[in-house]
Amino acid sequence: MSCKDQIVPGLICGEDICKLREAVCVHVEKVYDNCREKDCIEDAVVDFTENVQDLINNAVKVKTKDAEVVAVFADLEPVPFKRGFFTVNVRYQIKVMVEFCYKDMNGNLVSSCPKVGFVGFEKTVILFGSEGKIKIFKSMDPAPNGPLFGESCNEACGGSLVEQDNLPNVKVEVAEPLVLNTRIKRVHHHRHRPCDEEENNAESIVIPQRRVVVTLGLFSIIKLVRLVQLLIPAFNFCYPNKECIASTNEEPCEIFDTIEFPLDQFFPPQKFDFPDGEELGEDVKKKR
Repeated sequence: MSCKDQIVPGLICGEDICKLREAVCVHVEKVYDNCREKDCIEDAVVDFTENVQDLINNAVKVKTKDAEVVAVFADLEPVPFKRGFFTVNVRYQIKVMVEFCYKDMNGNLVSSCPKVGFVGFEKTVILFGSEGKIKIFKSMDPAPNGPLFGESCNEACGGSLVEQDNLPNVKVEVAEPLVLNTRIKRVHHHRHRPCDEEENNAESIVIPQRRVVVTLGLFSIIKLVRLVQLLIPAFNFCYPNKECIASTNEEPCEIFDTIEFPLDQFFPPQKFDFPDGEELGEDVKKKR
């Protein structure tokens, strides 16, 4: 590998080390602890955004067309008698698109349009986040509508500082869920019925109800990070080393000529082209 006159982002060779110019103090997020999770969310009840109970009651078959994580909520609490460790509570909100198959009046099987539903999943992990109890004051961004000439700008110009703490922050990286199974199951639904004697009291009755449940596979990485100052070696400022390619309507064919032919789309890779493809096949045979 030939060394470069100007260091650019990418691989470097041994001779590039002598081109280090300075040690730079940067303010970055440092990962203090993290863990990876492989969760199988079994028979999670789907809550639909519209009333689909008639479809559920008459469905012959049901399947999930798509699933995606749309929101993740997290909070943390210190672990008693274990300094620097935190209990991290993570709640996932997963959106699913469910399709129902039922018989029409002529006895033909028809499919409904996909219905939107949501699945909730919660887990708790313990991670190390270190200690540190200080207050951080950060300047505010200038107000979009600044004050008129002659007016005070103490508040509108961001004169005050925002107070923050330096507790660790939770970061969650999650892959899109794998749909493993979808079925209709009778779920005990609790409903409150007012008593005859006293209207305020409520009697709980259990009603079995057909509900859609899904089983999802979820891969995620949970991190605890802190903003810290680190001293790192630096070569130079990171200048762009190439010009932008403009995509215009004037020369669309020239732009198209720069795109490689998508051979993989016409000739899908075989099993041995995938990492661990052969090993996975042997494992499946052994299980059989």
